[in-house]
Amino acid sequence: MEPTARPRRVLVVAYYFPPAGGPGVQRVLKAVKYLHASGWQPTVLTVADGAFPQHDPSLAADVPPGVEVVRTRALDPFGVYGRLTGKKGTAAVPVGTAAGGGGAADRVARWARANLFLPDARVGWVPFATRAALRLHRAERFDAVLTSGPPHSVHLIGRALARKTGVPWVADFRDPWTGINFYHELPMTGAARRFDRALEGSVLREAGRLVTVSPTWAAALADKAGRSAEDVAVVHNGFDAADFAGLEGVAPPADRFVLAHVGSLYGARNPQALWTALGRLRAAGRLERFTLKLVGAVDAAARAEAAAHGLDGLLEATGYVPHAEAVRAMRAATALLLLVEGFGLDRGMITGKLYEYLGSGRPVVGLGPADGDAARLLTETGAGRMLARDDADALTAYLDALITDWEQGTPRPGAPPEAAAPYTREAQTALLAQALEEAL
Repeated sequence: MEPTARPRRVLVVAYYFPPAGGPGVQRVLKAVKYLHASGWQPTVLTVADGAFPQHDPSLAADVPPGVEVVRTRALDPFGVYGRLTGKKGTAAVPVGTAAGGGGAADRVARWARANLFLPDARVGWVPFATRAALRLHRAERFDAVLTSGPPHSVHLIGRALARKTGVPWVADFRDPWTGINFYHELPMTGAARRFDRALEGSVLREAGRLVTVSPTWAAALADKAGRSAEDVAVVHNGFDAADFAGLEGVAPPADRFVLAHVGSLYGARNPQALWTALGRLRAAGRLERFTLKLVGAVDAAARAEAAAHGLDGLLEATGYVPHAEAVRAMRAATALLLLVEGFGLDRGMITGKLYEYLGSGRPVVGLGPADGDAARLLTETGAGRMLARDDADALTAYLDALITDWEQGTPRPGAPPEAAAPYTREAQTALLAQALEEAL
């Protein structure tokens, strides 16, 4: 009998890893879960006691037995920010924005983050993680290193390891770097912007392979890096079919139409067209058996808009919940709300929750770029529709049609299982493994 070839070894460098919660954790966590099936044995390098906006220790159950997780300390500027502003714990860590509050301490903290902590506020982890990466590699050589950002400072760890040891390096971009949705909010000096662009350029040039989450962002990365399209792989976020196991019997209530948004609804995503459409439908008597369920953090501006349209009584806000509860909430909804905020690269944004929406089998109501990658994914899978984010007329008509179908006992389905199947985490991790192989 021939001996079984040993799996290749990959060092996975990520700031967000359990006990961190939220969407930024899922891509790396599920890759670690499924890489072994594609012939790769991961070791995870992450932070100890990180500045996480959400915590979800239950996610650690997805880390396979035998996977080594190495944690190092970091210098944390959010601790300083918390002392300046009087905020504690996760309240000191902004989510999906760089705007923060309006006080003097907030403005000073934002300026410091934008100009002194480059490329981001987690750069204080880089020296500690780099030393640990070199020590781990010298002890037992890795075949490749994978860095996943944001925070994009993690790519500096991969760059340092590749420069010093020549190990093949793959840089994964879950979001753009200088093109991220809140970049315009940062009060950066011209010198800071130039330095940040130089850091980004060095990563884009030096990584052996680039990976990102959508075709539009892949094309943008290739263009910015001055590299061929073949140098940038698209690995979609996907959904883990195992997360839906045992939820087959979870169904929407028979007596209420529940439109659910699962995830943070921060200021940039405040859906003006939704409040207008729901206000119209309420005035027409169409929302007597309707609930808008918001699962996750909700910005105060969104709550104020809902109240201004007389929608207070229709809202059910749960705050942040563990991932398993979030998935259950998707299955328990009649329809699911997807919001893509406007920014320069919004056509390439496919939020991680969209794939779990596909896995839930519930129809999706989207507001965002109607010609973007998320819109094409909804059309391809038959999961729902993406409407222009400011088209309150179209949204009113679409919601009214969905409610009518529900009232008649024929609620619309979402993506059928066969259409969603290519977007499982296992299938997409196989593509990530292929990108690692191509970097060797």
